[in-house]
Amino acid sequence: MAHFLTEKQDKLMQRARIIQRIRAFFIESGFLEVETPQRIPANAPETHIRPLASGDWQLQTSPELAMKRLLAAGYNNIFQISHCWRDAERGRKHLPEFTMLEWYRSHCDYTQLMSDCENLLRFLLPETELNYQGQRINLDQPFERLSVAEAFHRYTDTDPLSAIREDRFDELIAFSIEPRLGLTRPTLLYEYPAELASLARCKPGQPELAERFELYIAGLELANAFSELTDPKEQRLRFSMEMLKIPANNGRQTNLPEPFLSDLHRMPQAAGIALGVDRLVMLLTNSHSIDQVVAFTPEEL
Repeated sequence: MAHFLTEKQDKLMQRARIIQRIRAFFIESGFLEVETPQRIPANAPETHIRPLASGDWQLQTSPELAMKRLLAAGYNNIFQISHCWRDAERGRKHLPEFTMLEWYRSHCDYTQLMSDCENLLRFLLPETELNYQGQRINLDQPFERLSVAEAFHRYTDTDPLSAIREDRFDELIAFSIEPRLGLTRPTLLYEYPAELASLARCKPGQPELAERFELYIAGLELANAFSELTDPKEQRLRFSMEMLKIPANNGRQTNLPEPFLSDLHRMPQAAGIALGVDRLVMLLTNSHSIDQVVAFTPEEL
């Protein structure tokens, strides 16, 4: 009955070595590894992410809020590898319980995280070429930096703001843009419309744009990064507007993460990023499905 575990053994051994290398990269770069609670009173409200209830609390969809409170308390460069949960997420690239790598830098913006992504991947793959499902991805040259506006111009028949108004933005990103990104070298898709800023700050001098980027390799979204918003009034307003979009009868939270909002005014300028470890292992082990790189899927329990 456990033959599937035997078949996965090589992949799981590679996974363990990859995670050890990730830790080594951040420790050698002067980061402090932290652990924060995974069962919390409230996540950041997001329309398209449904948390899992745990009694009257929730399982974390990301360690983001707790890690930012550490920044507000005076911590500088920190990282964490932890389990996260998101309800109703299952597919070749999705699991309802998954492993996330998050790291945060104080006193910088998201451009520093772009460099971190390049350095981390080259550290994990010193031969500087990734072979994934027949595609050869070059890591030696600088990663492509492509604005969202240029991506829409290049690959769709519309622009980002029109797509948002027509409720087509996510669809066009998923089906028209993502499959074309990171096919010969990794792509950093940056400068999202301010309407999609979430917890990111808007760009100084260009408030219609958010300082946010996503990392793509071989058409696969690997990471999401921000220059962090540190204005508690603006963040509360954004959370409140997001809550209005969430149906009241779907069992999701009705309260805001008040301790985070209370601490936010003490947080310095900072940037943070969340990277899917399971997807990274998929890429580095040339695995077609996320099921191949975890010990147990929900269906195997």
